[in-house]
Order: sequence, then C-alpha cells, then structure tokens
Amino acid sequence: MTISKNKLANSRVLVVGDVMLDRYWYGSVDRISPEAPVPVVRVTREEERNGGAANVAYNVVTLGAQASLLTVVGDDEASHKLEALLANTGIQTHFARDSTLTTTVKLRVIGRQQQLLRMDFENTPKTEVLACQTATFIELLPEHQAVLFSDYGKGGLAHVSDMIACANTAEKPILIDPKGSDYSRYQGATVITPNRAELQQVIGAWRDEADLQSKTQNLREQLGLQAILLTRSEEGMTLFDAQGQLHVSAQAREVFDVTGAGDTVIATMATLVAAGSSLRNALPLANRAGGLVVGKFGTATVSYEELFT
Repeated sequence: MTISKNKLANSRVLVVGDVMLDRYWYGSVDRISPEAPVPVVRVTREEERNGGAANVAYNVVTLGAQASLLTVVGDDEASHKLEALLANTGIQTHFARDSTLTTTVKLRVIGRQQQLLRMDFENTPKTEVLACQTATFIELLPEHQAVLFSDYGKGGLAHVSDMIACANTAEKPILIDPKGSDYSRYQGATVITPNRAELQQVIGAWRDEADLQSKTQNLREQLGLQAILLTRSEEGMTLFDAQGQLHVSAQAREVFDVTGAGDTVIATMATLVAAGSSLRNALPLANRAGGLVVGKFGTATVSYEELFT
C-alpha cells in the first residue's frame, strides 16, 4: 500500500502526552576510575533530541503529515530547549507550564558506541494544569483526523479517560501507547500498542500463541477496543481485532538501538489512519518503519522516501 505525499500532507495528528528532552553525552573511554570500578568517560560531544511524545510528533511530521503536540512541561531550561528543538519542525506546540514541575530529561552517556549510563530527571505535574489541558484538547480536536496518546507514566495523562470520551464523541480514531498495569482508563480507544513486557503486566504470562490470543481478545473486549497491536521485537507484530489476528514478521536487519522504536511504530500507524488507512493496511508499513528505526542510533525517525521506496 502506498499513500500519496499530498494525502499525507493534508492529514493532521493530535499528539497528547509526556514529553522529554533526550540528552546524549558522547566520549572516549580509555581507563577505569581509581575511585570506583567504573569507566571514565571523557565527554567530547553533546547532543539534544526530542523525546517521548515530542519524538512521536516529530515522527509524524518526518513522514510528511502535520502534527500538533499538547503537553505539560516545567518552566525550566529543559522545556525551553525542547521548544527551541520543536520550533523548526513544523509541529504546532501547545505547552501548559507548571513552575513546580521538572521537565523530564533523560541523559544518556555513550562510550565506544554503546550506552554506559542513563540518568532521569523528573517529577509529576499538578492536576490543575492537566485539567486545563483537557479544555485545550477539546478546542484542537475538530482540526485533526486522528488522536495519539503517548503515555510514559509521567503523570501528563491523568485525564486521559475524559479526552478519550471527547474524541469518541467527535468520532476520531484514538491510538494509545500505554503504560502501567491498569488499562481500564484507556477504555473506548481504537487501538493500544503495548510491547510484550507491558502486555504481560496486564494479562499475565501466556503459555503459547493460543493462550496469548485468548487473553488478548478478552482484554480487547473488556476495554471496548477495536484492536490491540502487540509489538514483539524480533518476533514482529500481531494485531488482534474482531476479525481475529494478523501477524507480520520482523524485517531482518541489524539492530543498532531500540530507543524510540515504539514511538515510530505508533506515529506511523496514526499518520496512515489519519490519511484514511485501516489498521490492518497500516500494520505492514508500521512494522517496516520500526525495522528501519532500530538500525539508527538514539531517538530517530523515518522519512516518506524510506518508508515507501
């Protein structure tokens, strides 16, 4: 399936969720510290990238569609860096600011082409800021063909159930990258996209494929979802819907870095659905996009040309 560039350019995805700033410190490792049995990294280069929901929105625009990003950030250096990074992407940003909030930063220290350490800086937003986000969401909804909730469990989606209800009333497809062990708050969404570990937290371990299908279909029916898309790393992806299940195998390639691969998969699905595709038709392309992005370093994106040629 191919969707024209023109069709994608007229498609708009509303991305809502937890943003973060991804920082990378690259350096050389020549010795072990005399103070502790750890490598000493002499930092030679620093880089900053969009992370979390910001990376999801960036994946949407890289494919050639339009994206709006609705989120809550602090009033701090990291949030201003994120705004500056997003300023040149074409993403329409709607940042609610909470001066008591620390904008999430993930700092990765890289030596010898591998991640040596990750440090996370974060706290949780106040509910008042999140309530005001719901009002903005309702205003933005009519302009978009699909809604994507990117839940990283940082507290930015405390009111997700209210937003799902609004999106359903407006008859917009709703795609969710879920977190946590309670999926009841995602009730009524179109599709959720857990990975193996995330789904296991909710339905428990499965003995075999038949057990997996039974448990996943039960969950789908309980939550009133059209589909559950299980991302399975080297095993590919499986879509569970009312028709049964549809599996696509992973595309064999060297895996360099899985950071942000889930972002690329759901962003591709949302972009194609916004352009009029069904979930089943979008699945092989989302799988291809995920396969392409794990061959790149860090939070990365896939272009229209890479996906369709």
